[in-house]
Amino acid sequence: MLNPVRRGFAEHWPVDAAGLFCATGYLMLASLARQPGEPELTQFFALMLWTALPVFALHLHASARGRPIPLGRLLLWALIFRLCGLYGGPLLEDDFWRYLWDGFRFATAGTPYGAAPEQFFLDPAVPATFQHVLSQINYPELQTIYAPVTQFVFLLAHWLRPGSIEALQVLLILLDLGVIALLLRLTNARNALLYAWCPLIVKEIAFTAHPDGIGMFLLLAAIVLAKENRWRGCAVVLGLAASAKVFALVLAPFVLIRARGIHWLLFALTIAVLYAPFAALGGTDLTSFAIFAREWEFNSALFGLLGGAMDRFDARVLLGLAFGVFWAFCLWRHIVETAAERAFRPPRGDWVFGALLLVSPVINPWYLIWILPFAAIYPSAWAWTASLAVLLSYISGINLLSDPSMQAYGQPLWARLLEFSLIGAALLVDWRRRKAW
Repeated sequence: MLNPVRRGFAEHWPVDAAGLFCATGYLMLASLARQPGEPELTQFFALMLWTALPVFALHLHASARGRPIPLGRLLLWALIFRLCGLYGGPLLEDDFWRYLWDGFRFATAGTPYGAAPEQFFLDPAVPATFQHVLSQINYPELQTIYAPVTQFVFLLAHWLRPGSIEALQVLLILLDLGVIALLLRLTNARNALLYAWCPLIVKEIAFTAHPDGIGMFLLLAAIVLAKENRWRGCAVVLGLAASAKVFALVLAPFVLIRARGIHWLLFALTIAVLYAPFAALGGTDLTSFAIFAREWEFNSALFGLLGGAMDRFDARVLLGLAFGVFWAFCLWRHIVETAAERAFRPPRGDWVFGALLLVSPVINPWYLIWILPFAAIYPSAWAWTASLAVLLSYISGINLLSDPSMQAYGQPLWARLLEFSLIGAALLVDWRRRKAW
């Protein structure tokens, strides 16, 4: 029988070895991010694999032997990876310029809505720092698409340090660490490792400052509150999540399934209270969201197939109906399982959000932030394969400088086929494994 020192070493060294290996990859990625221009895609993909494979290997190793993951080591390395992202900064993305502009507009005008950035191109009242920010914004003819709670985080970052993406990165990293803490209340450390050390999460939140983690933190907090039967707090926090990104609305009925009518009302009132002041001042995110839902297409799966064979509006309607049927099935199953166990259980957000993305006209890599926490609670091959495969969407015209004929958000057919073939193969693995059980 091993003494405590040897047992501790046996538990810690695989975790530290994997953590050190991953940290080396993130430092190299940070070095590339700090250089002028964008890194070569081959370098980016190599480093994503570098940082992903040890995580999967460690999880499989620990699961096969029934060994726990030391909590302190898990959190320490998760923090180190995110600090590498803070040091490196954004890469292969330019959405962060909009976040900085929204924070400035919110602080100076009282609302980030109601006026598109292009209206300020010749405005001498805009400080030089934000003239530069303004010149980098994509789709400047559109008002912001980011929801009220997300805008409050942008505002806080602006107050901390105007025009600084680092201030926003720090806030989002803190919220992401909060997601890990919440996951540890819903699953074990071995499964939480998959999220805490996930390269897509580190890249999209810590490096690139995508704000989807705000809504996910609030959604998971609502789920934890529901598990503890703290329904008033759950309803309010869930309303905050839906007011951070509309995605949270899809899972709201699953979370509130055992709540009373007054709690549903409190949920709706929270959203109304957050949106009403902005609507009164002349606009909300819903204006641009409607344009986005109606017109945009990027890296789609089923929509890409149907959209080429039938009218695109009809394809949206058909896929929307299909998702509605699947959503209703998942809700019915959740109700049955909750009633059978007589206790709240986390909903299958991986299924629901996965199906939503499957029919969506747009699948950006950071959208998987809404799937992966649930894939840590309910581990599956398809979700974690998707966390890598979806990065192939960065093979697009905006990053393929060698092919000037391709539109900015166009993709080579082979890249999209490879992406969804990998995910499909992983789904088959999950199906065969489930059938074997």
